[in-house]
Amino acid sequence: MIAKSVVTALVMCCFPVCMYAQSIISGKVIDADTNEPVAEASIRVDNSLAGCTTNAKGDFAIANLPQGQHKLSITHISYLPVSYVAKDHEKNILIKLHVSYSNVGQVVVTGTGTHHRMTDSPVPVSVITAKDLSNSGVTSLEDALLKLTPSFSKMENGMGSSLSLNGLPENYFLLLLNGRRMASDDTYSRIDPHNVKRIEILNGASSALYGTNAIGGVVNIITEDPKNAIDISSNTRQSSHGRFIQSVNADLSNGKLGSYTSYRFEEAGNWQLSPFVETKGVLKPTKQIASTGFRSHNISQKFTYDATDRLSFYARAEYYNNKTRRPHDVYNYNMLHETYSLGAGSKYMINKSAYLTADYFSDYYISTYCFFNDDKRNNALAGDEQVRKRTRYHNATVKGIFNIGSMNKVSVGTEYLLDVLKSETDNIDKEKAYTLGVFAQDELTITKSLQALLGVRYIYHQYFKNYATPNVALMYKLKKMNFRAAYASGFRTPTLSEIYATDIAKTVDRMTIGNKNLKPEKSNYYSFNAEYNHSRFSVAANLFYNRLRDMIDYHTIATGKEAMAKYGHKEVRQRDNVSKAYVKGVTLSANGYLGAGFTLTAGYTHLNTEDESTGKPIDKSLKNTANVGAKWQHTWSLYSLNVDLNGRINSERYSKTYGYAPAFSLWDLNTRHSFAFRSCYLEPGFGIENLFNYTDDRPYNSNYATLNPGRAFYVSFSIRFKG
Repeated sequence: MIAKSVVTALVMCCFPVCMYAQSIISGKVIDADTNEPVAEASIRVDNSLAGCTTNAKGDFAIANLPQGQHKLSITHISYLPVSYVAKDHEKNILIKLHVSYSNVGQVVVTGTGTHHRMTDSPVPVSVITAKDLSNSGVTSLEDALLKLTPSFSKMENGMGSSLSLNGLPENYFLLLLNGRRMASDDTYSRIDPHNVKRIEILNGASSALYGTNAIGGVVNIITEDPKNAIDISSNTRQSSHGRFIQSVNADLSNGKLGSYTSYRFEEAGNWQLSPFVETKGVLKPTKQIASTGFRSHNISQKFTYDATDRLSFYARAEYYNNKTRRPHDVYNYNMLHETYSLGAGSKYMINKSAYLTADYFSDYYISTYCFFNDDKRNNALAGDEQVRKRTRYHNATVKGIFNIGSMNKVSVGTEYLLDVLKSETDNIDKEKAYTLGVFAQDELTITKSLQALLGVRYIYHQYFKNYATPNVALMYKLKKMNFRAAYASGFRTPTLSEIYATDIAKTVDRMTIGNKNLKPEKSNYYSFNAEYNHSRFSVAANLFYNRLRDMIDYHTIATGKEAMAKYGHKEVRQRDNVSKAYVKGVTLSANGYLGAGFTLTAGYTHLNTEDESTGKPIDKSLKNTANVGAKWQHTWSLYSLNVDLNGRINSERYSKTYGYAPAFSLWDLNTRHSFAFRSCYLEPGFGIENLFNYTDDRPYNSNYATLNPGRAFYVSFSIRFKG
């Protein structure tokens, strides 16, 4: 039966779809208590790809439907989900929504690759909603992950910054955009928070479903897909140190065709945290900067075509550039980073029990030195440009999901990855490697209260050959309590840079060379989760243990005269599988609605990490992080006020190169003022970042606690038109 369905799907995707009589369904969504219209409610048709969102007046209309009855699913961030069975051509439908004080009804996909409400997912997933992003005033994906969840931390010094998830650096967790893997070195900067519908965070290994790098977890950014006739918005923000952001979005839909255009401009100035640098214990004046100024542009375009209510196609393209703005009296060059990306795909719903998806995505990344002064060290003159690095990334995925009876939901698919690297600074002419993966997963409903998940991925890598990663999860529901237990295997294939790169640190005369005999890094992840959900509050606890082996690090292969004679440098290191490590941790979270518009949220993560080769913590890890939030919201007719106080608390963070960064806390106060008219929304915002003016003013290039420049005031203004 499944094979016949697959053949039918492939035939339907390859040939034009026959025309059939269409049905149009329309209505209005209102608040059940106030009878006021509900804007931004999502309407989806069960067993169909059709849907829309309500406009400012709460109105909706869905066309392109076959004749007959249709079950509608209506969801909104602030309301409980409801369903409605619509008759053929039914008009003037009235849907009433009741206010929800928690996110338990939120639909998630990251834990299993299939749609579940958070409380029904056998794999626990935490969610940051668009409402959370807006209330907290975040300006980037990094801000969102640090301010709104305790699982993330950030390593910062004069050379740059990097994120960690539950004690593991960013090359151990995976970043997805609408379920598709992102690549290149600028992934965080390419996400505009104004376009994000929600961020789903899966803690722990998930290589069975997502492949390489999913050792520490997965972050899946789900973007807006409004499906309105017209949806145009502009968002502006200005704060201190020359920080300015402007984004514009224009979404148009006309029957079967949709166009989604987005542009974002961002700039920031340079700043110092200390005017001194420490050399051999002596402080000396310096003009070097802790945070580098930049200008960036990001433009993306997506087209969609809904051939029928069960067959859709999309194509997308994106261009991003980021150029630093370093002072000419201190440095000799700026860095220019550019990314070109293309993607296309389709989705076909065979019947109410099965659908197929096919996606292709590619990234082309270029990093260039742009010299504004003569530079003898790099044999460059002012005005020269030297390409530092080029990467190409290709990803193709085909996936099918099949409901077999009432007990089994089976996901099967295949994925092809191709990486290409050319790096002048690392002496890599051109190298490439491919990975082929096949995965299968079964979600079993054993009883009404007991669910299970079994999954496995088999991979074949061009250099590392065969490997398999299993995944097992159980969930038991007891009234308002959920209990989950899971085991998952993770793996990470070495990068082309780790295999081939040769780099030289001229200041210490040290050479680091690659290793063609590297093995994939592997992990075993165990977790236990318990949560309690009430209509006004929820609490959850997650215990986990992640054991890693074959971790890639450096070991010294020659020093002194031997190194000089053989390699021409005082010290030579090679990358190798030299480490084992573990992470033990617990994450606690709670949120509750106190009444009268007041909401409190809190999250806490405690970690115990160890690199067993050194007996010290894992590089860039810390023991304790916490997030605290207090919100108040009230509406007077057309005007709504949101006040948000958000705090981030960090313990000391370890670096094997720099030692410990000090503990700190940062607090922000944000206000949002919303005016809702017929088809137009105006939203000015005012706020204070870093309320208590904390700065880490230790000498330049320390292991900074944070690069925050101190207390800052910001203003923002958003306008949105929907028709």
